[in-house]
Amino acid sequence: MASVSVSVAIAATIQPTHVTSPSETSPPDANDLALLDRLAQARTQLTAQIAQRIVGQHHVVDDLVTALLAGGHAVLVGVPGLAKTLLVQTVAQALDLSFSRVQFTPDLMPSDITGTELMEEEPGTGKRAFRFAPGPVFGNMVLADEINRAPPKTQAALLQAMQERTVTVAGRTYELPRPFFVLATQNPVEQEGTYPLPEAQLDRFMFELNIGYPTREEEEQIVRSTTGDSQGTITPVLGGEELLKLQRLVRRLPAPPSLVSYAVGLVRSTRPDSPEATARVKKYVSWGAGPRASQYLVLGAKARAAMDGRAMPDIADVKSVAKSVLRHRLVVNFQAEADGVATESLIELP
Repeated sequence: MASVSVSVAIAATIQPTHVTSPSETSPPDANDLALLDRLAQARTQLTAQIAQRIVGQHHVVDDLVTALLAGGHAVLVGVPGLAKTLLVQTVAQALDLSFSRVQFTPDLMPSDITGTELMEEEPGTGKRAFRFAPGPVFGNMVLADEINRAPPKTQAALLQAMQERTVTVAGRTYELPRPFFVLATQNPVEQEGTYPLPEAQLDRFMFELNIGYPTREEEEQIVRSTTGDSQGTITPVLGGEELLKLQRLVRRLPAPPSLVSYAVGLVRSTRPDSPEATARVKKYVSWGAGPRASQYLVLGAKARAAMDGRAMPDIADVKSVAKSVLRHRLVVNFQAEADGVATESLIELP
């Protein structure tokens, strides 16, 4: 019964509205197996659609699809020109979801994201009343472009939306459409005029995805495909309702107690005051990952297994998402910066 309680707690903490309470060891029924086949098929179709415009970056695409199926948010980090924005736009088109883009700038206000109340006069009666005008956050997929260019007050406008899928304006709470994702981009090179994201906000992102330079062959293919007069046509693969069904299926997949134990142990090993911490973590880390990281490791592992058509995740699935889940949750100290120790090198996968 203890493992069942762990599974229920994981679902409840991340997204309360989608809580289910299956047995950890009960096999999927026939309907779930059919949905599992559909999910694996949709993954193949989705990656094929993305590949029409995005060359390479296969691990980034896999992680992004994993986050979408798990119902999590992601932040994409890379220098300009690596198609971060194009990737998000392409995914939105392939999923047939409403898409909103917010260009974060230093003068952006919270109401520019969440919406505001407007005073309107009713025709004929002349009575005045307030009407709520929804902001761009009221979309299925929201692109927060260069999110670190807005001040913390504006960045914080997304906190409630990302965690609770609601927005509160003038004392009234509004439900956001489902499914709902925030996909943010960051430029790690140019730091002038930027505001680092607070740890509380970074923790809301399931994954941090680092986008690197393409290989020479990939770059030549990019140049050929983008300097011609034709672009790939994106055909929608999934609608919102079907995607919600697949997300609920991911949550229903059983997580073996050994997998949950491994995920929790891995997260605890990133905390310098924990007995499980390695010597390098104790030396270089000020703050490790919190419980939300354990939750996302398990949920990400479930999504990875489902993408491969498997009904139960294993420890290899946890390892496949570990660095994307943990790299932005570790706060290194001055000694790490002085010694040139990269945060990712502190994540050891036993």
